[in-house]
Amino acid sequence: MSEKSGTFVVTHAEDESAVVRDVETAQVHTLSSNPGLEVHDVLEGTVAPEPPLEVAWEVVDVAERRSIEVVDSDLEPTTREKELAADAEVGELIQEERAGTGEIHVFNLESDVEDAARDVLEDEETVARAARLEAVRVEVRRSADDGVLSVRYLPD
Repeated sequence: MSEKSGTFVVTHAEDESAVVRDVETAQVHTLSSNPGLEVHDVLEGTVAPEPPLEVAWEVVDVAERRSIEVVDSDLEPTTREKELAADAEVGELIQEERAGTGEIHVFNLESDVEDAARDVLEDEETVARAARLEAVRVEVRRSADDGVLSVRYLPD
């Protein structure tokens, strides 16, 4: 095996090891040591298999490192987000780019808004998507009365 460069999200971290996942391919790499990484950290860099067995990996280069904060907001979706949901079919995902960096995802849901919000907050893919979008904060808003869930991928 050879070195692999890319964007990795930390899915598990202990003092002596960590697990990172490539956000493009979903390939998982177990690191034999932990260079100070924490869950939800994003690492732009290079990992390489450790000889001789090449079962575990090590971080050989770090171009950038950031942390992604996932927030369960007590705010409701914005008026714009509610308008987007109103024009969507039930269960449909609406994606809208933010001015600058980031993206907003809006779901029109008739029910189970709380369950859907919990799923988004707990899903590793939420953090991986934020890493791909170069976001550092994910904000989950909901309105059970309106059946709207919004996920805001924010640059800061």
